[in-house]
Amino acid sequence: MEYVYDADILGQLAAHGLCPRPSTPPGVVRDALSDLYRYEIRRLRRTLLEGGIEKRDYSNHVIALRKRYWLLSLPVDHWAATKA
Repeated sequence: MEYVYDADILGQLAAHGLCPRPSTPPGVVRDALSDLYRYEIRRLRRTLLEGGIEKRDYSNHVIALRKRYWLLSLPVDHWAATKA
């Protein structure tokens, strides 16, 4: 099966270093993006615990990270259409 990804979705994915092929199911791409987000949120938490971020500023960093990964809030069904 082939998928036609929306151009805006491809742009957002490229910003995270992901470039799905037409044969890549959107669910697989979403899982990869989710893995990247979890890695970054864990790294952010580790930075907080090591003293690299003030506790009062931590929530702002988390919000900024969520905004960078807004695509995860969009249902995967809206990422691409199947090619007939």
